[in-house]
Amino acid sequence: MPANAAAATSSMFGLRAASRLMLEVIPPWTQDMGLLIEAVEAWRPAGAGPDWSPGAVLRLPFSRKLCADGKTVSPQAMMALADAAMIFACAAAWNGYRPMNAVDQTAHFLGPAHSDLLADARILRAGTTTTFGRVSIIGAWNHQPVAMVSAACVVV
Repeated sequence: MPANAAAATSSMFGLRAASRLMLEVIPPWTQDMGLLIEAVEAWRPAGAGPDWSPGAVLRLPFSRKLCADGKTVSPQAMMALADAAMIFACAAAWNGYRPMNAVDQTAHFLGPAHSDLLADARILRAGTTTTFGRVSIIGAWNHQPVAMVSAACVVV
């Protein structure tokens, strides 16, 4: 790899920067949910299809404290997961964090969740002030869709 390519890759927003962002930007009550950053894609990987977009994948470990009935993850926990995933996806698209606020989130809950969840957030359009994305939430063990969220964020 040429030296300039290695330098460019090392300056891209990745897992290390995302880990710092988790501690600096995500509120403590959301951190208490135990979110884990599984992946960050700030640049197009080799062999990516034409529909690829920057994003991030977060894991929400199953916990009874996230369930109203002790066994099914609450929609509120899933929305917090989707919101956090969008923060990391936006940072991936912008190659770094910018202070932002969610201005719209629309969720469709497709089925109950009884295990760890994965939220795959992808940026559909990154503008100078408004960014639009989608978050697909699936069961980590069975890969069944649990929820889908569309979101819009503005830079503040």
